[in-house]
Amino acid sequence: MRITLLRHGKPAFELKGNVRGKDLGEIAKAYDLSGIVDIPPRETVAAIQGSHFVVCSHLTRSIESAKALGCPEVHVRDPLFCETAIPHFGSGSITLPIGVWIVVLRLMWLFGFSKNGESLENARRRARQAAARLVEFAQEHQYVLFVGHGFINHFIAKELRKSGWLGPSKPDRGYWGYGSYERATT
Repeated sequence: MRITLLRHGKPAFELKGNVRGKDLGEIAKAYDLSGIVDIPPRETVAAIQGSHFVVCSHLTRSIESAKALGCPEVHVRDPLFCETAIPHFGSGSITLPIGVWIVVLRLMWLFGFSKNGESLENARRRARQAAARLVEFAQEHQYVLFVGHGFINHFIAKELRKSGWLGPSKPDRGYWGYGSYERATT
């Protein structure tokens, strides 16, 4: 059995420029609605050949990435598999580069800040559920491709490794990056 965790392609929405804290919620919504603007490298397409079952989050960039990979069908589209929602403020006039906001908010998230987002604890719990679903799919279909997102892929990989799957401690986090996890069939 094999589960491949693959990160989506480059989003069409560019996270750049200076923004106010109170604008981060709208920016996150726009980002989540965006598709992708690139195509997968040949090596990535070759690496996922033989995947019998394709799983995506419900977000456009995940689904469009599966199509760009040449997957004839997405078998499951489920919010369970979406990226961890970055917390943000509902107000605030401080203006910073969006990249700085993302780093600051993710660091705050690691220390418990989850306002208007998802808590770290909930993200880990959801990753456990997602990993269990992927294992169920692998038991039925042998080769599963999950076209997901950076943070959730990382957490799912940890859960797979905890339950005895062999693969990298962290899947490649770049766009189109992936990690494959295997377990011998019984």
